[in-house]
Amino acid sequence: MADDYDEVNVMKNYLIENGIPSEDIFMDHNGISSYDSIYRAKKIYNVNKIVIVTQKYHLYRSLYIAKKLDIDAYGISSVDNEYSGQTKRDMREFLARIKDFFKCIIKPESKYLGEVYNINGNGDKTNK
Repeated sequence: MADDYDEVNVMKNYLIENGIPSEDIFMDHNGISSYDSIYRAKKIYNVNKIVIVTQKYHLYRSLYIAKKLDIDAYGISSVDNEYSGQTKRDMREFLARIKDFFKCIIKPESKYLGEVYNINGNGDKTNK
């Protein structure tokens, strides 16, 4: 995983600032794509039910992946804000839907597997 890309700590800090205890937050530093994140949720964190929070245009694909990986998933879309470069993200999403359609048929392992975590424990063990 790239050292200059740290989306998970940004999200964790936001949750902590909004009252969620640090130990209740498990981070996946190796979820390099939607498919990998959801695959790892099942294989590394042993979950069968998840809530996915993301942009609306991205939520459909995430819920599709979860369904195909036999995970009971619920989705919440984030606030629709207008961001520059949305056309580029829409084109990327179109291609990602095609890619993940085939991945969900083949169901390859995530590139990054490793230690299995019990989500009933302390999420701080996933800090980096």
